[in-house]
Amino acid sequence: MPGKNIDFGRFGARGIKGSDAVARKLDELAGGIATPVTAKRGWMARLHYLTKSTPTLKAAQDAGLTVTHPTLKAWLEGKRRPSKTSLERIEQAYRTVRRHNVARHLLRRLNRDGRGTRVEIHPLNQSQVPQQLQRVVEYRTMNVRRWDRIVGSWAAGDHQSLDAAWQDTIVDLGSQWGQYEYVTNVGFAA
Repeated sequence: MPGKNIDFGRFGARGIKGSDAVARKLDELAGGIATPVTAKRGWMARLHYLTKSTPTLKAAQDAGLTVTHPTLKAWLEGKRRPSKTSLERIEQAYRTVRRHNVARHLLRRLNRDGRGTRVEIHPLNQSQVPQQLQRVVEYRTMNVRRWDRIVGSWAAGDHQSLDAAWQDTIVDLGSQWGQYEYVTNVGFAA
């Protein structure tokens, strides 16, 4: 049953929470700037993205990028380099604003006018579990038609709501749904 894997991995099973795999895939689909934030090109590109309009700058400030206007101007002109802490805030603000900006588009593509999207669920890795303790957990596919709660929670950065939304979605797997709380991967395309 979901939430009952309190001691997950005790016998050697490996995997991640299904909702984390979904969030990772949504981040991948959202795309973004490939250059790391630690490189000048990376943080400059993120700053340009975050300051291109007043609403975007306001969203960046709401997401935690709270610096003075002169500091921001010096960064954008290349006169000063952000500290390690500031780079982390820039990255976090960029991810938050990017998620918000692409959520509506992703939602439309995933829902596909009610047809939904096919999702592949790869079970947890039991290669390190002793043979007598292994259980049969199959690769599964399902069609998810309602992505609103999942994408909304992901865009808001609310991991708890995303986990609850994903648990409510995998109930459609039938009586085995609890076996897919931890997985190696969740794949889908949009």
